[in-house]
Amino acid sequence: MTTTIKVSDDLRDRLKEQAARDGLTLGAHLAHLADAEDRRRRLESLRAAVAATSAEAAASHADETAEWEMTEAADAR
Repeated sequence: MTTTIKVSDDLRDRLKEQAARDGLTLGAHLAHLADAEDRRRRLESLRAAVAATSAEAAASHADETAEWEMTEAADAR
């Protein structure tokens, strides 16, 4: 199914030029842009969650990670 979206002629031309540079259809380029924005928002959410993590929780995570890494290294031998 296709649909029409209303954008200015200048924006349409910019998007078409960008798509052509990458060998994509306009639809595929728009999907790529939407995916990139979704990823940017997920990473921003992750950054905010990490920033809100207490020092105690971060230290606990680091300790547990170190234990798992030692276990994995021992298993690899």
